Amino acid sequence: MIHNKKTILVISAHPDDETIGCGGTIAKHISQGDRVYGLSFTNGISSRDNIQDHDILSRDREIASNMAANILGFTWVRKGKYPDNMLDTIPLLDLAKYIEETKITISPDVIYTHSSADLNIDHRRVHEATLIAFRPQPNEIWQEIRAYEVASSTEWGIKPFSPNLYVNINDFISKKVKALECYLMEMRDTPHPRSIPAIKNLNKTRGSQAGFNYSEAFEIIKSRAF
Repeated sequence: MIHNKKTILVISAHPDDETIGCGGTIAKHISQGDRVYGLSFTNGISSRDNIQDHDILSRDREIASNMAANILGFTWVRKGKYPDNMLDTIPLLDLAKYIEETKITISPDVIYTHSSADLNIDHRRVHEATLIAFRPQPNEIWQEIRAYEVASSTEWGIKPFSPNLYVNINDFISKKVKALECYLMEMRDTPHPRSIPAIKNLNKTRGSQAGFNYSEAFEIIKSRAF
């Protein structure tokens, strides 16, 4: 089967969301010769209390995100400095324009973004901004928008996550785990859903729903055929 190489854009509120939600799928895209780019909005640090040195933790998060990208094979095209857990204080149009600037630069075929079901407000705002940035207007070339799930946000959210696409990541689960290990400062102890064993178990459960050993699940939000 011939695979037409695509340009992929993975949009995340915070670095680590991309690996938790679709790290295996990113690695699979790379293995197929696709170009994968990542875009994030905030480092996920600035809103936290009782952190004596935000600069050090921000630097560590930056290093971790670069290491994870190297393992999975994608390129960070943009990392924003928006306030963490406060994207609802930023005009939605500004967030959409931030995405649109990258859209113009790379012209993605497939876009991955957060689910509207998520508990985290940053995730929901990024979802909304993505839909605005990729309005199905004339001359648009993108083909599909897919929403991914983020452990400890999507399942705690305001409405059910209803996947209609399952990507087989049997051959890429080990890469995903290695990338997750780069973000150990963000991981939690078992049985927290953001622990590495719990995330791996989620991918195993999603796999069993589709006849695979491991899978990542997505909601196809919009799909356009040419």
